[in-house]
Amino acid sequence: MRVLVVGSGAREHALLLALAADPAVTALAAAPGNAGTAGLAEHPGLADPTSGPAVVDLARRWKADLVVVGPEAPLVAGVGDALREAGIPCFGPTAAAARIEGSKAFAKDVMAAAGVPTAASEVVDTPARLDAVLDEFGAPWVVKDDGLAAGKGVLVTTDRDDARAHACGLLEDGHPVLFESFLDGPEVSLFCCVDGTDVVPLLPAQDAKRLGDDDAGPNTGGMGAYAPLPWAPPSLVDDVVERIVRPVAAEMVRRGTPFSGLLYAGLALTASGPQVVEFNARFGDPETQAVLALMRSSLSSLLLATATGRLGSEPAPTWADGYAVTVVVAAEGYPGAVRTGEVITGSEAPGVLHAGTRRRDDGAVVSAGGRVLSVVGTGDTLAEARADAYARVGAVHLPAGHARTDIARAAVEGRIAVPG
Repeated sequence: MRVLVVGSGAREHALLLALAADPAVTALAAAPGNAGTAGLAEHPGLADPTSGPAVVDLARRWKADLVVVGPEAPLVAGVGDALREAGIPCFGPTAAAARIEGSKAFAKDVMAAAGVPTAASEVVDTPARLDAVLDEFGAPWVVKDDGLAAGKGVLVTTDRDDARAHACGLLEDGHPVLFESFLDGPEVSLFCCVDGTDVVPLLPAQDAKRLGDDDAGPNTGGMGAYAPLPWAPPSLVDDVVERIVRPVAAEMVRRGTPFSGLLYAGLALTASGPQVVEFNARFGDPETQAVLALMRSSLSSLLLATATGRLGSEPAPTWADGYAVTVVVAAEGYPGAVRTGEVITGSEAPGVLHAGTRRRDDGAVVSAGGRVLSVVGTGDTLAEARADAYARVGAVHLPAGHARTDIARAAVEGRIAVPG
């Protein structure tokens, strides 16, 4: 099978690593890829990953048997539609189905119709309503960009002035604002392959969204993750699939916009059970790096079955025993303006996945984005996986780069509990 992966981040690097280890895969391409993926896959070149015609043209020229779309922006832009219209199997939803990530208000409407538990919410599209809604929700305030924001459009704060300023900034940029009630309890990411009403879950994971240790600082696209979750109830995955994912998938079918691809449920495990924080329409980053490090069955078979309507007959994935931990190494200034062009050493070691990197003409690997690398460690226990990940981080050097030092620490120390 010839597989084309669209995207350039560490998520795509992780997908390519898993596909490269799959005997069913005979050729790989990454478009546009990065300095790390060049050793795994061809880089045929793609100027605009959000252009359906450009992706279709590349898939045809490269003779792809399957196209896997990694990031959300191409999916929301309709790349999946263009590939399907061209008769090319695509892992990733249509633009209509990808609205479950592209519009938080749409996702809330789907959840309400499906009877899925989630936070109370209200969309504000004019500053005149801000103060009344701030009063209605109260602290802590959860203020979100209604559209795509690469994981950085959310503010959770007990400071009313900060909440109001964040909302005003979004409105000034022309973005509607979603206010939500605060959901207490540990957060979980559950990836599910979905094909209409068929659902196949992967391992649950937990990511770290804040910039600094102990969840300090602004939200980011994610600074680390680990999988599976030693503290989670044994019934968690089955419960989420039956109470949340299947009803949402059925509601999407009822609306005439069936979901086909990866439905990512971001959850809070509250005292009253799992509630949805958000849905994404693709593999999450950095959780994918940890989850796929433990996969032992054929990833290509699972993705192709999803893309071609055969997920219901696909065997359940199999997993290695043990745990995986991902630590993100970010550039100075992230999640704001960042320094780029810094020479990275140690970036080609095992377990180091590239995101914001490029290779200079002289062969040096340099930084080219905010989240520069994802470093993955594994072990029989979560403590061993965490130690392995940080040992690998220590062998990488990015000038002025930074990484959290506490990924998975609370879980290792037994400090995470589901409210009773």
